[in-house]
Amino acid sequence: MIEFDGVGHTYDTNPVVSDVDTKLDQRRVAFVGANGSGKSTVARMINGLVVPTRGHVRVNGLDTASEGRKVRKHVGFVFTNPDSQIVMPTAGEDVAFSLRGSGLSKKERAARAAEVLAEYGLDPEHPAHQLSGGQKQLLALCSMLVLDPDVLVCDEPTTLLDLRNKRRFTELLGLLRQQVVLVTHDLDLLDDFDRVLVFDDGRVVADDEPAAAVRYYRNLVS
Repeated sequence: MIEFDGVGHTYDTNPVVSDVDTKLDQRRVAFVGANGSGKSTVARMINGLVVPTRGHVRVNGLDTASEGRKVRKHVGFVFTNPDSQIVMPTAGEDVAFSLRGSGLSKKERAARAAEVLAEYGLDPEHPAHQLSGGQKQLLALCSMLVLDPDVLVCDEPTTLLDLRNKRRFTELLGLLRQQVVLVTHDLDLLDDFDRVLVFDDGRVVADDEPAAAVRYYRNLVS
């Protein structure tokens, strides 16, 4: 359960999020909106990358502002550009790096990383930065999934992918046990989602099943 209670956020003196009150308990939830609408800021609040200046965000009852470290054990985050998350030379080392605080031995971390990578068809010995764009995004996903979070937040993860890889990545999200919160501009990928929230000027202006929410958003920006 993700709860937003009277949430607002201000950068300097500029309010970018206002009066967000909602509970997210569906398995597949998407945020859509124009650039600057506040959707990514709200998404980043779910794992404490951004903390609200007003109100509270809670994940499984944990407050993201005061219990951020505990929250991040429950919430994984995948960024738009996977290069911002890839820090090690090979795919295996990169996924194993996510487990550095797990208490597992180096050998156990490597074995667990190889196991997760194999599920997605990636070679642990492959140089990480020589992977294709789609493979890099899969690697970023694996680096989060190896931690087995309850929630996975993906902030425009398909922006740099071609259509085939966009569809493949979104289909993979649909197979995960985790609750997924997807921030996206790719409206045609949302048909199988449970719920879509539309953001405008820092507020939730529509909250519905995909077809109705996308229709509202198209009318909003037309």
